[in-house]
Amino acid sequence: MLRVVLLMGALALGSAAQPGSKNTTKPHIVFIVADDLGWNDVGWHNPDVKTPVLDQLAHEGVIFNQSYVNYVCTPSRTAFMTGYYPYHVGTQHQVIFPWQASYVPSNFTFLPEKLKALGYATHMVGKWHLGFCNWKYTPTYRGFDSFYGYYNGAEDYYTHVVATGLDLRDDKDVVKTKNGQYGTYFFTDRVVDIVEKHQADTPLFLYLPFQNVHQPLEVPKRFEDMYASVQDENRRTLLGMVSAMDEAVGNVTMAMKNAGLWDNTLVIFTTDNGGWITASGNNYPLRGGKTTLWEGGTRGVAFAHGKMLQKTGYTNNEMIHAVDWYPTILAAAGGTADAGIDGVSQLDTILSGKPSPRTEFVYNIDDVQTTKQGAIRVGDYKLIEGNAGTPDGWIPPPNLTEETQSDGEDPNNGTWLFNLKDDPTEHHNLADSMPDKLKEMQAKLEEYRKSLVPAMDPPPDPKSTPMLWGGAWSPGWC
Repeated sequence: MLRVVLLMGALALGSAAQPGSKNTTKPHIVFIVADDLGWNDVGWHNPDVKTPVLDQLAHEGVIFNQSYVNYVCTPSRTAFMTGYYPYHVGTQHQVIFPWQASYVPSNFTFLPEKLKALGYATHMVGKWHLGFCNWKYTPTYRGFDSFYGYYNGAEDYYTHVVATGLDLRDDKDVVKTKNGQYGTYFFTDRVVDIVEKHQADTPLFLYLPFQNVHQPLEVPKRFEDMYASVQDENRRTLLGMVSAMDEAVGNVTMAMKNAGLWDNTLVIFTTDNGGWITASGNNYPLRGGKTTLWEGGTRGVAFAHGKMLQKTGYTNNEMIHAVDWYPTILAAAGGTADAGIDGVSQLDTILSGKPSPRTEFVYNIDDVQTTKQGAIRVGDYKLIEGNAGTPDGWIPPPNLTEETQSDGEDPNNGTWLFNLKDDPTEHHNLADSMPDKLKEMQAKLEEYRKSLVPAMDPPPDPKSTPMLWGGAWSPGWC
């Protein structure tokens, strides 16, 4: 069992790649998704956060300053795996709850399915959250050669239980032997095992959607102790969870180096949404957080790293959206996405800093809310109509005890227009002062709304209860 304490990341990244690196023509691709990682919860934005491995990867690669995700988990993961906006799939409303017969329909081809056709070995370790009521909606039926993780959106890090049911799988089998073990540890061990057993002449795709730092707030004490000066207990734990993930990424990178794969590996790292303020995540100075359409909920931390990058060591300000990772990864693998998807390949932007082919995107369009809800960005302008979400405001991290929460005064529902180039923190609503621009943006939003697929939001299904499935959340009831 691999356990490494990474002091300033030196052990993870300081050593040279192994001589005689075993390269395939196609790059190995490691797609890392952090869960609920806030804008202000990484070292390259906040020096109080100890993420030496991620910091070094980010600074050696390219940091994305305008990489957008969806406001909560399931919609972003839909975008990553399909290349479609969630409102074109039916997964735009909140998240899939354990008892709901919700899923990404089978007519959508997932990213690993396309990569397998290009000759890749495809492995997933971590959080799914894209439906499991039928086996056909689970990872090994959607393109992954192996799956080690959990189906739902969150679970206890030690018992691996959520809502009275065990949720831990090794491919299709329920895992009952990990009670009391911290999930991040054994998930990382599995990734290392996959890398060590991988045939170097086959291109490898690793999808690593980490459990960290989603609540419940739980972490081994040695990580929490790294933040002894932080007075707020929940914030101290959250920061420890960030550092635990950082160490895990370091262990994965070392395994790739030891296997001779690192020199031909493209790493893409992103969060799935902004930090969850109610669970001690932080997005300061951005407005709001997870569950909101404000920038704090949707502008995500992200970077790319790899020796194939032609321009490195800088911050890229080009516009990228979660749907773009699908065609971008396919392009890096030598393939092309199907026509008609919402994503566009950002490969040239990532490799050499060329201008993004994207000039606009949809934050979300949801027809289940009590009022119409939608948000778009076109150029520098952002429009929100309807339910913007809560909490609102510009909220410093709770460890800064000399500062207090700064809540927004706007109602939860309304119309907002911002120029994000001039006002990236969304302090100045231009809806009243720029009526012509407002009408233009509203017309654009209504045009997008015409292609909306009604959101799946079924009631709880009693057939889902773990009591009927040996105590575990299991497929087979839809």
